[in-house]
Amino acid sequence: MTTIPTRPAPTRYPPELAGQIEAHPLSLTTPAGGTTLDTATLASLKKVTQYYVVVAFLALFIGVMIGPLQALNYGGVDLYTTIAKIPVLNAILSTYYQGLTLHGVLNALVFTQFFISGWMLYLPLRELGGKPNMKFAWFTFWMMTAGLLMAAVPLLFNRATVLYTLYPPMQGDALFYIGAAIMVAASLLVFGQVVAVWLGWKRANPGRVTPIVSYMSVATWIMWFVASLGLVVEVVALVIPWSLGWRSGIDPLLSRTLFWWTGHPIVYFWLLPAYISWYAFLPRQMGGRMVSEPLTRLAFAMFVIFSVPVGLHHQYADPNINNTWKTIHMFLTFLVAVPSLLTAFSVGAALEDSARMRGGSGLFGWIRRLNWGNASATAQVLAMISFIPGGAGGIVNASLAFAPVVHNTAWIPGHFHITVGTATTLSFMGIAFWLVPHLTGKRLVAPKLALTSVWLWFWGMILMAVGMHWQGLAGVPRRALVSATTQPQVYDAMSIALPKFLTAASGIVLLAAGLAFFYVLFRTLLSPRTEDGEATPIPYSDAISTAGTELSRASGLVRGTESLLALGLLSLILTLLVYLPVIGPMISNYQMVPGQRIW
Repeated sequence: MTTIPTRPAPTRYPPELAGQIEAHPLSLTTPAGGTTLDTATLASLKKVTQYYVVVAFLALFIGVMIGPLQALNYGGVDLYTTIAKIPVLNAILSTYYQGLTLHGVLNALVFTQFFISGWMLYLPLRELGGKPNMKFAWFTFWMMTAGLLMAAVPLLFNRATVLYTLYPPMQGDALFYIGAAIMVAASLLVFGQVVAVWLGWKRANPGRVTPIVSYMSVATWIMWFVASLGLVVEVVALVIPWSLGWRSGIDPLLSRTLFWWTGHPIVYFWLLPAYISWYAFLPRQMGGRMVSEPLTRLAFAMFVIFSVPVGLHHQYADPNINNTWKTIHMFLTFLVAVPSLLTAFSVGAALEDSARMRGGSGLFGWIRRLNWGNASATAQVLAMISFIPGGAGGIVNASLAFAPVVHNTAWIPGHFHITVGTATTLSFMGIAFWLVPHLTGKRLVAPKLALTSVWLWFWGMILMAVGMHWQGLAGVPRRALVSATTQPQVYDAMSIALPKFLTAASGIVLLAAGLAFFYVLFRTLLSPRTEDGEATPIPYSDAISTAGTELSRASGLVRGTESLLALGLLSLILTLLVYLPVIGPMISNYQMVPGQRIW
């Protein structure tokens, strides 16, 4: 019989951090074999991470302010026509599609890219120590920011209203594509720096197990590298030359296929950084322990292998793609559900462990004893709860049988908002409640309002998900100004008054949630520094089942998943095997279609 070690007595909260984060010694040191960062390097690393995080949330703020217009549109309220009559506002949001493009690009691309680049630069460099090149780290930040500013100009002048899917033959300004390409390139430089630091640590510590947070971070970056290749090829080889006028046309099907090489795996690039917190930090914040480091490594290893070769399930309706390959991608997509279910089990067990340590009992009664007063932890638990129906909806979207029912309907943005809009965004919002004080040495302002904001965000997204999924099942299209239709009787016949009301209400609730959250965040950032940022430590969790420190003594599961570069190579090979037979005929039968601007 295996003996489960008893949990040591929890560290008491300092009075100024009561209800926020429990201290842990690993937050102030490095793992065995690591090298502590010197004071100047740590200060610079914190500063560049803070810059990434601030830019990320500024982008989210603008996107959130536009969001209610989208929700009200699906609630039957057309504010875009009103805005078009106001000169000052018309210059910013001249059409529904410009608003939708700004909302999607800022929230789904800019916010996530900047937050993740800061978050997953800081964690492994802080954990592994050594001597990272901070000049290079700052260069990647400014490079990514320059790309953002370049892309923003045509977006704001309504010259790149192509949503955020880069779908030719809709043609935006070349500056938009070049700026977006620079942003992606900068993220790949962050990937390169993190992997270089990790490999340096491996050389300095031969035969040692990679610390768990760094393992998850490196795995995510390797997955993103393989996933990004499709978008890189599309933009560099096809879209930019076409948008510059160097080519008279572009093949929409080839472009779409290369886009979805990246377009679905990018969802895991958004989600896995939240998983890092769910696995490694949330248990400590709740007063519990990580369940199993080996199981955590298995989940991330599976994400590395299976996350990328899945994109064709977005193209079931596209012609000239053999159904056999669509079916193969469908099954590979279903395989990604396995590490997600492992995560649900592991994180759920960690939460139960923490609640029972706090006196919880009963089959479900322990849930009441979770640390619901902690805004950071509560945000992440609510994000996980929202991901349950989100994951189930993902199975529907990936199914050849069910996908045609919901294809290009309001169901899709409904699904998107409880996955990326809640599971990812709400997790990042919760993380910010301890990360910003940790980086800046400033105490979190209005913690009760912070807690209120996460509950409002959760329920606002639930309302939106119900309303949009319902409308999608009724046949309401996505990406449409349905509130200004010239045939309202078509929608009246659908009997969707209740889901329209729920969707409109969600926009108001989410606006209130956003205003509350950003008040807390920006007031915290603008408040005076009151302490050393280390007073708010990184909440590393202990583990019931550890991976150990020596590979020679580790389990076969730990040894088998340690070689992340080999797993990344395996992912690339699998991706090429299921994409090259699809892309090859498209290249040999390239169809030149001229660009179009329909806005």
